[in-house]
Amino acid sequence: MTTLHMISAPWLLLLLPLSLSLSPNSAASATNFLFNGFSTKDLSLLNDTRIDRHRSILLTDDSNYYSIGRAFFPNPLPIKSSNSTSSFYFSTTFIFSILPRITRSPGFGLAFVLSASTNPPGALPGQYFGLFPNTNTDAFEDLIAIEFDTGRNPEFDETDDNHIGVDLASIISANSTPAGFWNSSNLFEPIAMRTGHNIQAWIEFDGLKQEINITIAPAGNRRPSRPLLSFKDDSIAQYFSDEMYIGFSASKVSDAAERQRVLAWSLDTEGVARALDTSNLPIYSVSEFTSLPLSQAAIAGIASACVIAFLCLVAGIGYWWFFRRPKMPEAEEEAEEWEVEYWPHRIAYEDLLQATDGFAKEGLIGSGGFGKVYKGVLPGSGAEVAVKCVNHDSKQGMREFLAEIWSVGRLQHRRLLQLRGWCRRADQLMLVYDFLPNGSLDRHIFGSPEKPLSWSGRRQVIADVAEGLLYLHEGWEQQVLHRDVKSSNVLLDTDMRGRLGDFGLARLYQHGQTAQATRVVGTLGYLAPELARAPAPTAASDVYSFGVVVLEVASGRRPIETWRPADEPVLVDWVRGLYTEGKLVEAADSRIAGEYGNEEMDMFLKLGLACCHPDPKERPSMRQVVGILFCTAVAPVAAPVTKTSSDDKPDQPEP
Repeated sequence: MTTLHMISAPWLLLLLPLSLSLSPNSAASATNFLFNGFSTKDLSLLNDTRIDRHRSILLTDDSNYYSIGRAFFPNPLPIKSSNSTSSFYFSTTFIFSILPRITRSPGFGLAFVLSASTNPPGALPGQYFGLFPNTNTDAFEDLIAIEFDTGRNPEFDETDDNHIGVDLASIISANSTPAGFWNSSNLFEPIAMRTGHNIQAWIEFDGLKQEINITIAPAGNRRPSRPLLSFKDDSIAQYFSDEMYIGFSASKVSDAAERQRVLAWSLDTEGVARALDTSNLPIYSVSEFTSLPLSQAAIAGIASACVIAFLCLVAGIGYWWFFRRPKMPEAEEEAEEWEVEYWPHRIAYEDLLQATDGFAKEGLIGSGGFGKVYKGVLPGSGAEVAVKCVNHDSKQGMREFLAEIWSVGRLQHRRLLQLRGWCRRADQLMLVYDFLPNGSLDRHIFGSPEKPLSWSGRRQVIADVAEGLLYLHEGWEQQVLHRDVKSSNVLLDTDMRGRLGDFGLARLYQHGQTAQATRVVGTLGYLAPELARAPAPTAASDVYSFGVVVLEVASGRRPIETWRPADEPVLVDWVRGLYTEGKLVEAADSRIAGEYGNEEMDMFLKLGLACCHPDPKERPSMRQVVGILFCTAVAPVAAPVTKTSSDDKPDQPEP
């Protein structure tokens, strides 16, 4: 058991030892250093990074909505020798702390980094650690990161919100594992990294073996003999450059406060990194957000009360479980109460097993959202289906699973992806959809498709999605807010008609009811600007996301393209700028030139801008959008252009 010690007086911090040594020929030989506490002269502190009063590195600023912080050792490490990394070796250990103000707010974590640049191009905040661009663009090649991730991002194929991963020039980890350590009895003990507790990490890279070993344990514990994660891959060498900077990076996006700190750090490129002093480490708790630190007596009292309450709770649950709980029938396939009233019905697990040939790898058609998707053929009917296997090892996965059943299962519209049924076997959760052979809309517009979707096809798909959204907003007994409208969530059937899918974030509300939310959900680039101030979604925020899809389809350009020059605006601002200059039609995708009339394209782009109006009250409703697309209404006013002065009023396009 780890014993935590409070620092009794600030002056004790001055006793923390600091040692640093570089060999005289450090540019070509060994590097080793030891920091038990930091000063501003020790490292290169970039962006929002600073040193706190306990001499710890504080990477992000929780007062900013967007925040990126990086801290690097000032001198780059020489990596390649005679064009080879086989001789490169390092051993490092550091102590970190990740403290949220509110535990249920989004988590982001921090990363240990080897990078050829202290400012990787295209790096995004939030779940990208301030290191990577989005998953649709190439990352900076000479970059390796060890992520200590405290948030689950299904779009990165992550299965839990407390894991460690190896990232090779990509936010999608090459390998990852839940955070924890193997104790002396070779039993795995999980570690919750997002508690503010001090955690020590050990990382070793062996160039001869092309292997990275990662170990963690509570600070003050002995180093476990068995690594938590051993990653070996001969391709590691391709991510190294001649010299690389080594350090830490973290980022956030939202008003949720999370303080990521590094308290001590040691590294050696020839031998084992020197041990860190864990005897007088500061302790960080949520009380620091209110500047009301708890005394040792208060902490002890609270801990005692929690222990007593926990024991009483366990005793009560045990009594109920063994003596009072109603006996449940053992039939595994018994219908749930709500299933009797609402479609869809449960499908037998054996049928899905047969349909997918035992969930064979050959039938895997996608890995996104929060699970894997397999193609199958249902026995008996012969219907082709897509079986979405939900990651079930997190509470959020269960909540999102139920959201899709309740949302999609009760909605019936030809422009929505049809849910045929569902299955639950023990903790295995599955959703069964109609199989759509042509995949998602983005695959037919971006990248290098064999034949980009034609203009007539694009316009038809947008009209289809508009119909589906109109039904969600107005056509049912409750209003459904999708909250994640984007081109990758639009599926194309055999006739290349669009259907809106992926309802994992959807929520149902009574018509006229004000939506409530505690965090921003959705995808960067599609989020309405008002969600930065208040995370409660509205029909207007869905309209904004739809408008971004309209501009994507017309221009063939993604909402955010980090490979473009830094001064080039994102999609919405770029199109709005062309509108201001009277060159709106120049935003059209050059690959479909000649397939459209200029007036038609002008109307289409103006519709996208109108949906992306920065003021949600000025956006059209989906009923107005459908009227415009089917020529029963005139085009609405587009989004305002950039003002030249506070007195200028934005120009408005002609109807």
